[in-house]
Amino acid sequence: MNTRSRMRLAAGLAATGLAMGALAGCAGSSGDADGGDGGDDVTLTWWHNATSGPLPAVWEEVAAEFEAEHPGVTVEQTGYQNEELQRTLIPNALAAGDPPDLFQVWPGGELRDQVENGYLMPLDDAIADTISSVGATVNPWQVDGETYGIPFTFGIEGFWYNTEMFEQAGIDEPPATLDDLVDAVGALRDEGLTPIAVGAGDKWPAAHWWYQFALHSCSPETLQAAETDFDFSDPCFVEAGEQLEEFLGIEPFQEGFLGTPAQTGAGSSAGLVANGQAAMELMGHWNAGTIGGLTPDQQVPEYLGWFPFPAIEGSDGDPTASLGGGDGFGCSAEAPPECAELLAYIMSSEVQAKFAASGSGIPTVAEAQESLEDPNLKMVAEGLAASSFVQLWLDTAYGTTVGNAMNEGIVNLFGGAGTPQDVVTKMEDAAATL
Repeated sequence: MNTRSRMRLAAGLAATGLAMGALAGCAGSSGDADGGDGGDDVTLTWWHNATSGPLPAVWEEVAAEFEAEHPGVTVEQTGYQNEELQRTLIPNALAAGDPPDLFQVWPGGELRDQVENGYLMPLDDAIADTISSVGATVNPWQVDGETYGIPFTFGIEGFWYNTEMFEQAGIDEPPATLDDLVDAVGALRDEGLTPIAVGAGDKWPAAHWWYQFALHSCSPETLQAAETDFDFSDPCFVEAGEQLEEFLGIEPFQEGFLGTPAQTGAGSSAGLVANGQAAMELMGHWNAGTIGGLTPDQQVPEYLGWFPFPAIEGSDGDPTASLGGGDGFGCSAEAPPECAELLAYIMSSEVQAKFAASGSGIPTVAEAQESLEDPNLKMVAEGLAASSFVQLWLDTAYGTTVGNAMNEGIVNLFGGAGTPQDVVTKMEDAAATL
């Protein structure tokens, strides 16, 4: 599963020594595109984050198909654990001047830094039709109007919930407003059920609650301006913390939530939903597969449903706005032209349909979404289509320095050791160092 996205915060950086060793053996460079010992033969190295589930087999098949259609081209594709790839392997390879040709590119602050350092190939002239095929989802992979990466999957966050528990508590419809969500928490509590599971022990799931309150309190214009101007003076940012603080006051989460992991084991927040010990979890589009892997029969429960984070009445936020992200690929600045060709093939409707049918995620090429078979992914895809505005994960959008400071402040607030103003102050102080 391509948990780019969120699970990257769960891992530490202690793997640096191991990663440097891996780089010595695995870091790729372009082959003999200009002749050399291999004549016209080209070797493309491709690093991705598929290490489990059906996706590794999909990428292996894609590499073989591309080789068959391009005599003389060899594609060496390798999957690495997401956090290791993002936080260690790719940064070290780029800094060493020996990156793979095609590799996972995360949008937002990391992309801007890589572009500023000249690490990425501009793609607009090479594969313009491919870029057009994914529509607005490509926007987070653009800098100053230039495209440096293309997302092959994109999804949004929402509540994964137990429909049977909702029925037991007399909740007829998923909450459409924050007040509805508060009422649902009360109804579930009255039935002796745990309303919501959160894996605050991994920190980032707690941070996402503040993100959602900010998304639904701040206008889209305020959020977008903050990505580049780092202006957090709008009162909506403090209001987000105040709303979170008030929500924490109704005790919506399981006992011991501050130490609960998010995605690993039966005792994780996903495991609590999987085994009927909690009614809801706020999590990204990948969560159905995670929950399914934590049930006794390793199947996604039939009772699982999904709904978007509800609107906050009277706020400046867009009621149909969503928070999300995706996985994309880009080419290193020195990669041969065949790298862009490989990326275009990965983004073809045929490969995107194959990706969708595998259940690995939601494809970004619209016509390929017809190949989605997983009903849970279909629900998220419908939610994405209904979203008038999609905000990239805030820590990704703001970059590592501001994002880490923001998450620290939010986790402190979750644990009762900080205030709503503290979150904003940490963000402003971090931005001042840039």
